[in-house]
Amino acid sequence: MSGARFRRRALGVVSALLIAVCGPLTASAAAQPGASSGTPVTPAAASRAKHSVVTWGASADRQGAGPADRSYRLIVRTSVGGTNMRIRLSNAFGEHPVTFASAYAGLRKQGAELVHGSNRQLSFGGAASVTVQAGETVLSDPLPGKLAAQSDLVISLYVTGAQGPTTGHGMAMQTNYATAGDHAAEESAANWTDPMGSWYWLDAVDVETSAAVGSVVTLGDSITDGWASTTDENRRWPDYLSRRLQAASGLTVKGVANEGISGNKVLADGAGQAALNRLQRDVLSQPGVRTVFLFEGINDIKAHSGVTVDDMIAGYRQIIDRAHAAGKCVVGATVMPFKGWSEYDAASEAVRQGVNDWIRNSGALDAVTDFDRITRNPYDPQLILPFFDGGDHLHPNDKGMQAMADAVDLGSLTSC
Repeated sequence: MSGARFRRRALGVVSALLIAVCGPLTASAAAQPGASSGTPVTPAAASRAKHSVVTWGASADRQGAGPADRSYRLIVRTSVGGTNMRIRLSNAFGEHPVTFASAYAGLRKQGAELVHGSNRQLSFGGAASVTVQAGETVLSDPLPGKLAAQSDLVISLYVTGAQGPTTGHGMAMQTNYATAGDHAAEESAANWTDPMGSWYWLDAVDVETSAAVGSVVTLGDSITDGWASTTDENRRWPDYLSRRLQAASGLTVKGVANEGISGNKVLADGAGQAALNRLQRDVLSQPGVRTVFLFEGINDIKAHSGVTVDDMIAGYRQIIDRAHAAGKCVVGATVMPFKGWSEYDAASEAVRQGVNDWIRNSGALDAVTDFDRITRNPYDPQLILPFFDGGDHLHPNDKGMQAMADAVDLGSLTSC
């Protein structure tokens, strides 16, 4: 093992212990196996220790003004299963306090209808409601009981006092629902008459599971966000990856949080904060994260803003260094072809090629997934393969998304 990899593994152990201390525990930190004696933790003891792990995530961003008296029914697909579920509500981009007068969690039957008897009220510090100040987030209290992997979890929020910009995720690729007034406790779909294509306020869900289990966070742009995949079918490439991880045996990475934002860049704010600026909130602050999967760059490259290969490398290095300092593995992916897209030209293609050469050969990453090689047309490598093309020569369709997920070496997600 190299010295750098040894140091990263040591950092990962420290990070895991910190997460265990901060998250809900089944025993005190002092009582954790090996915590104070220096005795190695046996596999049996590790399986009994618990910590919180993110099971779903969506990057927060600034959204338009929302009504002051409205309920939101938000549908999300879990990745890893566990107990004591918590939700994270965000007012990161708000300019005023917002009150969540009630919040419920249930399981979806169909559309906006819930499985009978599944809708349960959430609390915050023991209270049924919570006010979140501008720029802040809040975690709910753990909800006792089990939440299965690959569940359609429904979070229903009754929001009052909203003013000005809201916080949410614009491109959900999932039909959610809203309605006037307080209907969060209802399991029927009767009053949920306003479909919407975004998530609001909710930006993460975590569960408690074995301390041996972790998650991967996919940090990306519209391709990771799922543009051109089928709405309501969970066919983004991180969804396919999640299903592969659940089906695989002998792996300790089971959770997936999708932190893609359509139009996002590594270096510059615009469509969401730059990856460099949102890394802490969207990725490193999530509990139980073992690996960061970095797949960004095409929006910087095709923007004709003068960004060079060296600029991109400097940005990537900052993300890698910060993730390593937090004890995380970093897997990087090459930037995919985009010839035929309106912004394509020879200069931007040269930057893409230079960036990909660095990703493949620099050794700065713990592992590399070559999305470029998997998706390119063998007869014109600057083009996406027609079979994978979502229609605009940049975004892959469902088949392309599945091919991307299938290209990930699952073992690489625990590469350090």
